[in-house]
Amino acid sequence: MAKKFDSEEIKDMLDKLEQMHPQAECELEYGTPFQLLVAVILSAQCTDKRVNLVTQKLFKIYSTPEDFAELEEEQLAPYIFSCGFYRNKAKNIISASRDIMTKFGGEVPSTIEELMTLAGVGKKTANVVYSVAFGGDAIAVDTHVLRLANRIGFCDSDDPLKVEMALMQAIPKEYWSHAHHLLIHHGRYTCSSRKPNCGECRICDYCKFYTGC
Repeated sequence: MAKKFDSEEIKDMLDKLEQMHPQAECELEYGTPFQLLVAVILSAQCTDKRVNLVTQKLFKIYSTPEDFAELEEEQLAPYIFSCGFYRNKAKNIISASRDIMTKFGGEVPSTIEELMTLAGVGKKTANVVYSVAFGGDAIAVDTHVLRLANRIGFCDSDDPLKVEMALMQAIPKEYWSHAHHLLIHHGRYTCSSRKPNCGECRICDYCKFYTGC
């Protein structure tokens, strides 16, 4: 069963997460909204560290929607092989690039709805690009955010859309994007999947997993 947190508890929780993770921000390296889009597509079931190693070399050769739109899958695949699921990712990146060129005048669309019309772009990817590249308010639910939302007690669901809605209802809109990064960093560096470090956690008194209620 989900817990109910009042506004003061939410603020205190976010403040304590900020103290623990003062550098919490997107860890993918990019220069343009399009490069961020490519990096987020590559990050599916792959670490940001690995993606950054790949894009560091990739973006020196191909960096714009026009560049990628002219590629065939077999040309792109070798560059992104180490990210996993490279055939599907190559297909989606090229298809999205061609749509950006033909449907959006070569510019990455800046709304969640339009972003989701691109190949390989689901709600999580759209939320990341919308919030990070365009400064929009959104909560992207990846595996870390989903795990923490359930552990802390914001929700009791494995459905990313339900988790997103629960977090949006609990957290004030102006904090959505930063809260998303705080939760990701907390999941990566403190509340890991296999062995959560509750001894180092400053929000454990709020946590359903830690308190048992």
